[in-house]
Amino acid sequence: MIIQAPASSANLGPGFDSIGIAVSLYLKLEVLGPSDNWQVDHQLGKLPHDETNMIVTTALSVAPDLPPQHLQVVSEIPIAHGLGSSSSAIVAGIELANQLKNLNLSKEEKVEIASQIEGHPDNVAPTILGGLVVGTHINGHFSAIEAPLFPYAFAAYIPPYNLKTADARAALPYQLEYSQAVHASAVANTFVASLFAKNYDVAFKLMEADRFHEPYRKELVPELDQIRELGKKHGALATYLSGAGPTVMTVIDNDDYGLFEQAVHAAGLKGKVVRLHPDVEGVKLI
Repeated sequence: MIIQAPASSANLGPGFDSIGIAVSLYLKLEVLGPSDNWQVDHQLGKLPHDETNMIVTTALSVAPDLPPQHLQVVSEIPIAHGLGSSSSAIVAGIELANQLKNLNLSKEEKVEIASQIEGHPDNVAPTILGGLVVGTHINGHFSAIEAPLFPYAFAAYIPPYNLKTADARAALPYQLEYSQAVHASAVANTFVASLFAKNYDVAFKLMEADRFHEPYRKELVPELDQIRELGKKHGALATYLSGAGPTVMTVIDNDDYGLFEQAVHAAGLKGKVVRLHPDVEGVKLI
C-alpha cells in the first residue's frame, strides 16, 4: 500500500492561518509490512526513523493499538520551507491508521483530527481535500470550506535556506492596533469573496495586500519584494509568501512561466524555481 499526500501553500497573502491550496509536490508513504518495531526508512536528514517519527506518532494518536510496521517515506516536499511538509506527514499518518485499522474516516473527520494536531486547518485541510480551502476553528471544532480553484499555475521560488515556523512566528507582533486589525480583516474578507466570485482582478490585487504577517516576515525573506517586482515586469498575476516562508509563490499563466523563471535566475537569486499546479485530489492511495 502506498499513501500519497500533496504539499500545500498556506495564507495566499491575507488569508493568514485560514486559507491554503494543495500543490503538486508529494510525500509518498509505502507500507512494506509488519515489523517487530516501528521502522521508517527515509532520506530526509535528521528526522526520526522510529516510533517518534511524526507519521507514526500521528497514526498512533488515531489508533493506539496499531501494530508496528516497516515504512518507507519518499518526499519531494522541502522541510521548513513553507510548503506544508509537517502537514503532509500528519495527513499521511492519519491515512495510515485509517487504512490499516479500517476506520472508514470521512474527509470531515480527517480534517478535524489533523487540525486538532496542527492547530489550524490552512495546510492540513487542502492536503486532505485537495484544491483551495478556507477554514477556521470555532466552538472547539474546525470547519473547512472548499473554494473554486483559479485556472493558473505557480512558480515556486525555493531558497537554499530553511526558515523554522517558530522563528517566522516570533517575527509577528503580539497585537495589532484596532484600526489595523479592521483593515487587515477587510482585506482578507474581500479576498475570500473575490475567490468565490472568480473576480481574479480583485483577488490578485488583494493577494499582495496582506497586513497580518507579510510586512513583518519579509525581513526574514528578502527575496519576497524582489520577486514581486520581477513578477510585475514578466507577466505574473500575484506573488505571496508561502506559509511561514521562505518559499515565495508566484501565481502565473503557464505561457508566461518560462520568461519569469529566466528573469529570476538572471537576477542572481540562488534558489530554485519549480513549476507547480494545484492538486485537486488530496491524500489518496496510489
